[in-house]
Amino acid sequence: MSAFCRDCLTDNALQHVRCTACGSRRILRHEELGDLSIAHIDCDAFYAAIEKRDDPSLMDKPVIIGGGKRGVVSTACYVARIAGVRSAMPMFKALKLCPNAIVIKPSMAKYATVAKEVRTLLRDLTPLVEPLSLDEAYLDLSGTERLHGLTPAKSMALLVKRIEAEIGISASVGLSYNKFLAKLASDLDKPRGFAVIGRAEAVQFLRNKPVSFIRGAGAALQQKLAKDGITRIAQLQDSDVKLLAKRYGNTGLWLHRMAFADDTRAVDPDGELKSVSSETTFDRDLVQFEDLERVLWRQAERVSARAKASNVGGRTVVLKLKSANFRLKTRSASLEAGTQLADTIFRTARAALQREADGTSYRLLGVGITNLCSADDCDPADLIDAGASKRAAAERAMDRVRSRFGGDAVGKGRGLRSKSPTSGR
Repeated sequence: MSAFCRDCLTDNALQHVRCTACGSRRILRHEELGDLSIAHIDCDAFYAAIEKRDDPSLMDKPVIIGGGKRGVVSTACYVARIAGVRSAMPMFKALKLCPNAIVIKPSMAKYATVAKEVRTLLRDLTPLVEPLSLDEAYLDLSGTERLHGLTPAKSMALLVKRIEAEIGISASVGLSYNKFLAKLASDLDKPRGFAVIGRAEAVQFLRNKPVSFIRGAGAALQQKLAKDGITRIAQLQDSDVKLLAKRYGNTGLWLHRMAFADDTRAVDPDGELKSVSSETTFDRDLVQFEDLERVLWRQAERVSARAKASNVGGRTVVLKLKSANFRLKTRSASLEAGTQLADTIFRTARAALQREADGTSYRLLGVGITNLCSADDCDPADLIDAGASKRAAAERAMDRVRSRFGGDAVGKGRGLRSKSPTSGR
């Protein structure tokens, strides 16, 4: 089998432009289609896609998820991206590029609910699912052909069709023989894309790509390499591995391996995700503890929603503050057991916030959990604080309501009071 239709899964000859069964032009062609089993799936403009799904009047309009003049873009739909809007771009710059954009504040509880639905479909294919974030994951489909009666490539095509039909959003897929190339492939044909990188073309495919294509080669390493005249992966391929090791140590050896697509990392259901966090930049600097406390609650809810969607919790809570003069403070507190509850995250970070709310003007606040653990090991009954169990039960009840009726269907009084114009993202 050298080609098949992504819409009806019918096998086609390599030279066919249209599917012989349904007439679709979405025919996937590659000589190694039947041999590749490592996939990366990435939901297209996830937050914006959910908002458009829930409000069809937004379908053809530019939508930006974010908020506040000093905030940043969380996600932009593809209509807005045509105008140049990108994730993490300052909101004021995004609105200059796309002044007619519709800006919507994130609803993390709703997005987390959808992420759980997507994750369930992924695990219907294979237990080897490694989440990277709410909207993307690696899958290892080795050995699944006997179970599903489909090659990994066809299973992924069917998965995308199910996500569109059952959840109402689209996703793009990259398929290869390792995680590095699978993730690269998923970005090649968005949205609603399906790209394949096989063994035969991998090294040549990488040659003309910038070193930034190597995941993990951050800005600092890129600058260091650029000073030495290395900006393309081809230069790493052509360099002597001993010289790279001498100049960059173990990083040089790693760069050489990645340049030749030598990635032996397994898809690990417990891997990759190291922390869960959320932060916001304010429209105006905040000084008063009460104002900061309201923002902290909203961020704790977002972290909780993301943790629950990823089925993890954290044993350490981290508070992040940035002052008006851009001085960054981080404060952490360890817990006796992991948590994924907004109430616990909030109360733990609130204690640190009380100490730091000393009259300093802050422009940013964030909270997160690290030292991650399974959700099964989180939030045991508290024999000392009797109210903790009641608060946990109330939060779980609200989660069930939100899952059924939407992310903003119900909220605590504290959360309702916190919906102020001060938060930017």
